[in-house]
Amino acid sequence: MNTEKQREKLIHAIIYFAKHTKYCHKLKIMKLLYYLDFWHFKETGRSVTGLQYKAWKKGPVPPKVYHDIEPKNNTKDFENAFFIENEEFENGIGHCLKIMPRKEFNPKIFSRREIQILEKVALIFNNAKAKDMSDSSHLRNSPWYKTRQEKGENEWIDYLLALDDEKNSIDGKDIKDREQIDDEFQQIIGEI
Repeated sequence: MNTEKQREKLIHAIIYFAKHTKYCHKLKIMKLLYYLDFWHFKETGRSVTGLQYKAWKKGPVPPKVYHDIEPKNNTKDFENAFFIENEEFENGIGHCLKIMPRKEFNPKIFSRREIQILEKVALIFNNAKAKDMSDSSHLRNSPWYKTRQEKGENEWIDYLLALDDEKNSIDGKDIKDREQIDDEFQQIIGEI
């Protein structure tokens, strides 16, 4: 998949989550994207957005999006897609960035499986706040946890850590075969 297509999916995934979950702030978006990408990878061997995640202290984060979502750093496509506003915490101590869509969600750019996972992630975490979601992303066998234990804090999380022996998990060998086919396809396209 090309990066333009992945970027478009990233933007529309954020739009979807902003429309279909409560408390849709920057940190919650980071966690929702993580679940979307790692769940999809577990089943197919590919992420939806193409993002890479680091094992930060408070959870898995795609640093590029974390940076881009700040109003002062907004890229043009983010500016066109979202309105991002500072919102005070309920207790009045500190603030967070609330994300509201400016555009309509485009389901046509996603596969049926991607839509199903978007819907499931939004449903599971609909009423959760980012701090509530931390518990599930920090579980002992989660990719975030394994990365922090094996490599340390702020290291890249390997998508292969999402694979397990559950029936919905793709086999690691299938992923290697798929990567080889993708590489060969890209070479053929490049020659045309």
